Amino acid sequence: MYTVIKHFTDLQDNNHPYFVGDGYPRKGLKVTKERAAELSSSNNKRGEPLIRLATPQAEEEEPKEEPNAEVKDDRSGPAKNAKSKPGKKK
Repeated sequence: MYTVIKHFTDLQDNNHPYFVGDGYPRKGLKVTKERAAELSSSNNKRGEPLIRLATPQAEEEEPKEEPNAEVKDDRSGPAKNAKSKPGKKK
């Protein structure tokens, strides 16, 4: 199994799009060693590696970000060090 490292459309798979982080090949598709070697090297139409061999260590190093993840806002009021003097304008 390989991991997609650059978005591409597989011209030999009915123009199926692959996005960064996707597994290659997709479920149900068998590819030759030559095709996998082509996509994992710069010997393809794009001239750059598009996939790499998936390893458990590589997956741990690049955590996937959850789409539409909530961002916690810790701003609950004025800053502790903010000094304001009523009646004075700058």
